[in-house]
This record gives sequence, structure tokens and C-alpha cells, in this order.
Amino acid sequence: RYAIKVFLQCYTKGGKMTNWVDVIDAASFPMGTYQVFDWNGLSLLVFNLNGEFYAIKNLCTHEDQSLEGGEIEGEEIICPWHGAGFCIKTGAATRAPAFTGVKTFPARLIDGKVQVGIDV
Repeated sequence: RYAIKVFLQCYTKGGKMTNWVDVIDAASFPMGTYQVFDWNGLSLLVFNLNGEFYAIKNLCTHEDQSLEGGEIEGEEIICPWHGAGFCIKTGAATRAPAFTGVKTFPARLIDGKVQVGIDV
């Protein structure tokens, strides 16, 4: 797990303010893996898929369990509890028993740091 760093970059989009929060140095984030990132009570999974970064809420919509420990299969994360699947890129539910998608968050690479955008 990674703790929040003090650096925040804010901008407004559509009337909402977004904080860009540093998650991890890209050099220490292997492709095909994810990191659990907690920020102000919000738990996210941040993924490195072939050098592109994605973030979703760390909560299976089937029974409100953590997705941490789930396996990555292609562009899906598989819930370790009951096998529900979610698209890492869009958050869409891809396998039963989940039928509702998970919230996604923008992610980017800036100056060698992976950042996640969190609306406030």
C-alpha cells in the first residue's frame, strides 16, 4: 500500500475540482500489476496495463468486498471472493455475479509519477 504524498495538483472540469494525487514512481510499477492506493478513506486499485495506467474503486459491486487479491486476466480484474469480473479500462461488469460496474478514475503519468485524479 502507498500513502498519499503532500503534492496535489488541482484543476476544474465541468464544475468539479480534480486533485491529481501521486501514487507511485512508474519505474517501480511493473506492467501487468496493480497497486492498492488509499486516499482519505477511498480505496483504489491502480493498474499498469502495458505501460498505460487505469484506476478503479477497490470495491466489488456484487457484495461490497475488496477486489484486492484478485487476478488480472487480460483487461479484467477478477474478484477473489465470488469470481465477478470488471473491465479495468471502463469499470463495466464483465462476469456474473456482478451486474453493476465499478467507478473509474482518470490516471496519468507525469514526470515519472503515476497520478490518479480524484474529484472533490
